Amino acid sequence: MNSKPLDRHALGQALTRLANASTSDLMRSPQRTLALSAARRIGLTGAPGAGKSTLAGYLALHRAPGRRLGILAIDPSSPRSGGAILGDRIRMDELKGVSQLYIRSIGSRSASDGLSDNLPEMLDLMDEFEFNEVLLETVGVGQVEYAARVQVDTLVLLLLPESGDVVQAMKAGIMEMADIFVINKADLPGAQKMASDIKRISSLARHDEGSWRPSVLLASSSKPESIAALSEEIDRHQAWLDLNDRRKVLRQQRARYRLRRLIERRAGEVIARQDPSFFEAPMVQQLDLALQQIGRKS
Repeated sequence: MNSKPLDRHALGQALTRLANASTSDLMRSPQRTLALSAARRIGLTGAPGAGKSTLAGYLALHRAPGRRLGILAIDPSSPRSGGAILGDRIRMDELKGVSQLYIRSIGSRSASDGLSDNLPEMLDLMDEFEFNEVLLETVGVGQVEYAARVQVDTLVLLLLPESGDVVQAMKAGIMEMADIFVINKADLPGAQKMASDIKRISSLARHDEGSWRPSVLLASSSKPESIAALSEEIDRHQAWLDLNDRRKVLRQQRARYRLRRLIERRAGEVIARQDPSFFEAPMVQQLDLALQQIGRKS
């Protein structure tokens, strides 16, 4: 159990500050060190309507006893207003009775990879508040999986029966991203066939010796045993990660993502504030001036 009660108000305020922080704010803020007992990070992703929020709720209820567990649910922001529906918190209201469970919806804002601005910093903050696990729910399918893959330890991809997701997953290369495939709403027709198709496709992929072989599960919110089976498979993957410093490799990948994302956002801010005369200069001069401003604390 955790050493002190969860201060929800302080955590909520800190997450809001991070959500609103500019790149300059991040550059001026003290750098956090990696917590000794960092939270396990579990990602849930899939197409809209795949049942991610419902499954996350049932999975959280199953895993929450004896743990401090957080859910960060990323909702799509309007590219024009920056607003987000933030509906996951509403759909998960029934989970509020769990004292060590914390739920927060986050708008994707300017992030182009389907995650959210400053998400790495938010995840680090969850470690500071002594969370044992964090469920990260991402929006959409496609490039999202590539970004989410780095941010979590275990990535669960939800698919719907007879939705054509298998073909799309093959095209996007998502089959190589997920650690666990879940055919959700498995009481619908075609669930068993889709599970068989994914197993067949996965078996054709090349696996290095000792590598994790993605599992394929059927799940339904009406079948508690399927939620328990998913939870057990997550634990099995987490145990596999503890072998041979695999978590160290994940931390290195996250550091690369964070720096790249910070530079991309910083470059966007610098370019957006230039007046028209800036772009009349030779390209090499534009680049030199922009690079100087990107690295400057302002």
